Amino acid sequence: MAMKLKIKKGSTVQVTAGAEKGKKGAVLEINPGKMKVRVQGIRIQTHFDKKEGLLKKEGYIHYSNLKLVEGPASQPKTSKAKSKSGSAKKVST
Repeated sequence: MAMKLKIKKGSTVQVTAGAEKGKKGAVLEINPGKMKVRVQGIRIQTHFDKKEGLLKKEGYIHYSNLKLVEGPASQPKTSKAKSKSGSAKKVST
């Protein structure tokens, strides 16, 4: 069973353990089942593709080796209840 993770896609994290300790980067992808996270610029691995040749990709890091620095860029939230009450007026006959 997967745990709910506090780290979300797009948030900034810092590596707390391992060879990349102290480095910061943005979260690219999360695998909640395995509790693994892909961070931009961290754990770069080479991958060979027949068409494109050698590619450099980020590898997964375990969730426990990361510390949340800054949450994801939030978008302004709109309330549906506010828009309904303002535009819908009851007319009594």
